[in-house]
Amino acid sequence: MRCLAVCQDELVIRMLDEILLPGFEIEFIVENRPVARRLHDAGIDVIAGDPRHIDTWVKADLTPGTCVIVEDNGRRSPKKILEAVRDAGGTLVYVLGIGTAASAKRAEEFHAAFPDISYLSMSELFGGPLLTEFSRSLTKARVQQYQRYFSDADRVLILLHNDPDPDAMASGLALRNVLRRTKTTAIIGAIQGVTRPENLRMVNLLDIHVEPVTAETLKDYDRLAMVDVQPHYFGGMIDRVDLVIDHHPEQPGYTAVFKDIRADYGSTSTILTEHLRAVDVNISERTATAMLYAIKSDTLFFNRQTNRVDIEAFSYLYPLADAALIRKMEGAEITLERLDYVMKAYRAGAMVDQVFCAFIGATPREDFIPYVADFFLQLEDVKWTLIAGIVNETLILSVRNLGYSKNAGEFARRFFADIGSAGGHRAMAKAVVPMHAFREKFGDAPVEDIGRRLHELVAQFLHEAPPVEKRREAAGVKS
Repeated sequence: MRCLAVCQDELVIRMLDEILLPGFEIEFIVENRPVARRLHDAGIDVIAGDPRHIDTWVKADLTPGTCVIVEDNGRRSPKKILEAVRDAGGTLVYVLGIGTAASAKRAEEFHAAFPDISYLSMSELFGGPLLTEFSRSLTKARVQQYQRYFSDADRVLILLHNDPDPDAMASGLALRNVLRRTKTTAIIGAIQGVTRPENLRMVNLLDIHVEPVTAETLKDYDRLAMVDVQPHYFGGMIDRVDLVIDHHPEQPGYTAVFKDIRADYGSTSTILTEHLRAVDVNISERTATAMLYAIKSDTLFFNRQTNRVDIEAFSYLYPLADAALIRKMEGAEITLERLDYVMKAYRAGAMVDQVFCAFIGATPREDFIPYVADFFLQLEDVKWTLIAGIVNETLILSVRNLGYSKNAGEFARRFFADIGSAGGHRAMAKAVVPMHAFREKFGDAPVEDIGRRLHELVAQFLHEAPPVEKRREAAGVKS
């Protein structure tokens, strides 16, 4: 989550920077330019400007979803700063009491003048549990904001990506619960429906309705939300959305009234578990079962792109879910048709330096390709898998790794973003490239050579010297 902070003490700035990273993307507004330069040189993100002026906050891209922290040390009143934040549209505002200024009487004074702010003491932020509570209170404020925004809409569309997976469908159910709506006032929809066997079984067992939508029918809805996907996925069809909740890396090129994107989370269902808990919404057994299955599916039962919050969400949902139903859904994953493509990859593929690559030819459905990539990643001594196939004259590439080596998403973007759609996480990625574009870039060789070509590309990528890691990507002091 993005935070803007105003602190009068350089030591407080450095302490806050250490406490709130990496969970928060924090920038400091500093009036003194020499101090701003010194902090920037130390790797701290700084915006130079007077925090008492509204323009400073506007230039800092303050939105209703931005957390604002203002220091109160008792020597210089921050009231003019708080007025500027309020007038610039800030709503998630915290006053941070330092030392003797952090008293109950002081907190009451601020609440009297600014009823919507929260007052915290610096000592409260040093405890892990209290930092978690701080994060939850921010989530609660954010959720309440979009709940109010959606409350007066007659019809809401919760849009999923094509051929929705468990995480997308579970997130759709969860968001409908957060918005306190029914299936008639909040439609879960997709442009292309569910086709994969295990996902169809989930749909049937949990009675999930994913309605077909088109570009023309989007205008029939008063509000548009997206879960587990962002507008860029739809190729320019949608450039404005009311709400985006996603765990994939953030993409540019669209406007959202509200968004909660956390690329370090293993699933979108994890984010929505936090949203449901933040506003005390009861989670039904059906929704909990869907979300628990989604977290297991998207993280390969915590073997991929997982962190503490995914495990916490799983632990919270487990007693609420139907474990027997989850076992039934998991039983649908292995089919004779899928095994056929596993055997094709086995016969056509090769493993070199713990990297397994295979081209499985033309396939009637896209889901065979990521399934085969996940299957071969489970083999002993395999650390990377690259599986490619052709669906309707388009090359589909699925990339998987164990998550502690180089970034799979970076590999996909490096070699394929200029000729198609490519991206992903550290441990999993995808590229979608028209065959004519692939041939133009890599040569008009027989399709049987695609596996060999992939081996060459990934070998080049893995043997490159890693760039010098920087704590921050800031190029200079903003002003």
